[in-house]
Amino acid sequence: MIKPFLVLQLRPEDDVADNELAAILRFGNLNPSNVHRVRTEKEGIPDVSLDGYSGVIIGGAPYNVSDHNKKPDQRKIESRLYSLMDKIMAKDFPFLGECYGLGILASYLGGSVSKEQYGEGVGAVTVSLSNEASDDPLLAGLPKKFRAFVGHKEACQHVPPQATHLASSKSCLVQMIKVKENIYATQFHPTLDSHALAIRVNAYKHVGYFPPEDAEKLIALAHKETITVPELILGRFVERYSQPKRLTN
Repeated sequence: MIKPFLVLQLRPEDDVADNELAAILRFGNLNPSNVHRVRTEKEGIPDVSLDGYSGVIIGGAPYNVSDHNKKPDQRKIESRLYSLMDKIMAKDFPFLGECYGLGILASYLGGSVSKEQYGEGVGAVTVSLSNEASDDPLLAGLPKKFRAFVGHKEACQHVPPQATHLASSKSCLVQMIKVKENIYATQFHPTLDSHALAIRVNAYKHVGYFPPEDAEKLIALAHKETITVPELILGRFVERYSQPKRLTN
C-alpha cells in the first residue's frame, strides 16, 4: 500500500472543494485511502512529518498571494504554508502546486507575484512547453503545445530564483516551473475539465474574475474545448512519487 498524498485544499465552497478532490482521485488513479485531505479553511494546516506521505498537492484558492489587505485567516494559512515549504525545500520533497500553489512557491523563492501583468481570464489557453521540459519526467513525450484551463488575477512576473521554466502561454510568462528535482507548480489547472470549470464559474461569478453576466457564455465556451494533457501531468506526478515506488535521486 502506498503512503498517502497530503492534499491541502483552500476552497471554502464545499462543491468546489469536493470536485477538486474528485479530480485528483480520478486523474491520479487514487482512492480516498490514498490521500490525507485537509480543508485548511476549516482545519488549519497540521504540523506534519513528510515521512508519512508520498507527496504534497496544493490546489487553487480564492486568495491572491499579492493581496495587500489580507484577512487574518489568509495570513495564518500562508504563514503555515511557508513553514511547510521550508520542509519541502529541505528534503526536495515531491510537491505539486496548482495556481495559488504556484504563487506560494514563487513567493517563497523570492519571486515577484503581482497583478501587474500576465493575469488571464477564465477559459482555455494554449500552453507551450520550454526546451527544458523535453526530458522532464512529468512532461517528456507530451505535446509541445496543449490546451489548458486558467483563471487568475495575479501571476509570476518573471521566472523565480532557483526555478526551471517549463511552460508558458502567450498571455502568461510562467505557466509551469520546477525547483530542484521534485518540486513542481503550474499556473494552469491540471484538475479542471469543462464540467469542473462550470462549477467554479458559478461559484466565483461575483468575485471579480469576469462580469457575472458572462458566466453562461464562459461555460458554453468551456464545453467546446478538449482538455486532456493537464490531467496527464497530474497522473504522472502521482505515478512517479507513489511510495514505496518513489524514485530516488
